[in-house]
Amino acid sequence: MSGPRLSALVVARNEEAQLAQCLEPLRFADELVVVLDRSTDGSRAIAERFGARILEGAWEIEGPRRNAGIALCTGDWILEVDADERVTPELAAEIRARIATAPPGHFLIPIDNYVGDRLVRHGWGAAWGTSATVRLFSRGMKTWGDQRIHPRTELGGVRQTLSQPMAHYVDKNISDMIRRLDRYTAARAADMRASGQIGTTPDNVRRFFSRFYKCYVSRKGYKEGGYGVLLALMAGLYPLLSHLKAKLERE
Repeated sequence: MSGPRLSALVVARNEEAQLAQCLEPLRFADELVVVLDRSTDGSRAIAERFGARILEGAWEIEGPRRNAGIALCTGDWILEVDADERVTPELAAEIRARIATAPPGHFLIPIDNYVGDRLVRHGWGAAWGTSATVRLFSRGMKTWGDQRIHPRTELGGVRQTLSQPMAHYVDKNISDMIRRLDRYTAARAADMRASGQIGTTPDNVRRFFSRFYKCYVSRKGYKEGGYGVLLALMAGLYPLLSHLKAKLERE
């Protein structure tokens, strides 16, 4: 295919239940790269079936494993997709059209977040999900940091925005959402202990209310009914629980 080469990168750990559904829509890319982090299931066989280049290893922190995958990609442009995300045909067509003439840089891609089969458009944010993120970038224009949760990224070049969304099946149900809160706050607490910046309980109590308001009112979570209440609760609890875990528990 003429034009810039595109690599699709998937980083996964024991995702055999959904890896094939993620890789199938990525066949439009010139190259598939799959990073398997401490996987013990059938993910490798699935990746091999799709002709992917495979890197296996053990990374405790998200940033280094993502950077390892980026380094393995040979395309002019790189598209990062998680195992619980799906690229639609419309998004694939837009990506091809835009990178054909784009200057070096990165693209912000809209995200359609699902809880189960329910599309939840409003209320995301405050470290609890996002409605858009940088997943498409030219070589050398994105580097991940080494934080355990929500690692920072360094971005270069010209920023542009795509119009077609990527589907993200973020939680299977409410119980899955609560389990994710437990994982995220444990990782955030480890980052806080490592940096020595644990903060104070009164400050984080205030953050609970400000974040709840931001997600439920400012970001219009009220439009989602009970799901909006849940997102606001999770966003508010995230810093408070992280602080309390860092203060009261040890790894």
